[in-house]
Amino acid sequence: MTILQQVITVLVAGAATVLTRALPFVAFRNGAPRYVRYLGRVLPGAVFGLLVVYCLKDVDVFAGSHGVPEALGILVTGGVYVWRRDMLWAILAGTLSYMALVNLVFV
Repeated sequence: MTILQQVITVLVAGAATVLTRALPFVAFRNGAPRYVRYLGRVLPGAVFGLLVVYCLKDVDVFAGSHGVPEALGILVTGGVYVWRRDMLWAILAGTLSYMALVNLVFV
């Protein structure tokens, strides 16, 4: 790829990023419709539920660590979220506990 092609690629990617970020503000200048506000309320929980199912789809409870690190990671995540009401801290604590269990306890 030549320098000119690289510059054009970066400019097009940058323009597409700015356009996709600005388009909702232009489209919903007078406020978002009810269905968009509804989706903004329900989609975050649905996406996290989908991620949990996706992460657990290959866990075999009859082999290896029997899903104990995964179960403990989920419990830590849920517990920290109930305690702090902060999704970032909950995900961080759950990920760190899972990684510690997998790499230090269930080697």
